[in-house]
Amino acid sequence: MAARLITPTELADLLQGEAPPVVLDVRWRLDAPDGREAHRAGHIPTAVYVSLDDELSAHGEPAEGRHPLPSVADLQAAARRWGIDDGETVVVYDDAQSMAAARAWWVLTDAGIADVRILDGGLGAWREAGLPLETGDPAPARGGVSLAIGHLPRLSMDEAAALPGDGVLLDARAGERFRGEAEPIDPKAGHIPGAVNLPASGNVDEHGRFLPVDALRERFADAGLVDAAAVGAYCGSGVTASHAVFALALAGIDAALYPGSWSQWSNHADRPVATGA
Repeated sequence: MAARLITPTELADLLQGEAPPVVLDVRWRLDAPDGREAHRAGHIPTAVYVSLDDELSAHGEPAEGRHPLPSVADLQAAARRWGIDDGETVVVYDDAQSMAAARAWWVLTDAGIADVRILDGGLGAWREAGLPLETGDPAPARGGVSLAIGHLPRLSMDEAAALPGDGVLLDARAGERFRGEAEPIDPKAGHIPGAVNLPASGNVDEHGRFLPVDALRERFADAGLVDAAAVGAYCGSGVTASHAVFALALAGIDAALYPGSWSQWSNHADRPVATGA
């Protein structure tokens, strides 16, 4: 599973080269889901704004979860609007620990784009490096990329339920949500029975940069993930879990994503709920 990071200096050099990458600004947070105005106020040169809610997700029923994966037709149309052609390098970034950027990495890699890189440290690292920003809305030439989903492993709700029997199902949410002490968004508090909690926020340092590979492997080994027969990851709606899958891949561990995650699970009355540590 390809998981690649790129530094601000490396990206700046590529942008000055003969084959510059397509840069996507995926700024999104639960408390600020629309990053368009922030993008217009200042973004990495040539970066196109991508809406996680509207372009990296579909709009479905609650039983499908809060961020169902987009259809291949919708994703391909969006990717062409962003200016992506077949064979191009794509760099994704955000300003919140690369959580939304990891969702873009997973969706685009799953759709067959072979070289998708996350800007390590995101927009903050770019600014810290003293690199320039642009304002306004870039208008890239329309691309012609052809996409086909299914390049990365994923779990259905039933497969996620069964995984703890012979593997490890990782819950990437904050500990209080896993334990059922707080649930600000979804219908029920708690976690999928048998899941192991390892918050994705621990995959990065205080600057939002991913931990070194050895540190990630140690973290995952302590959670029993390194030697597991199979690994899957979920979170609230499949966004933070993408971050976990990316970090696992950096550490050499292939993991399947449960896209529906807790927002789907908790909307099905017949699914059991566990609480506590």
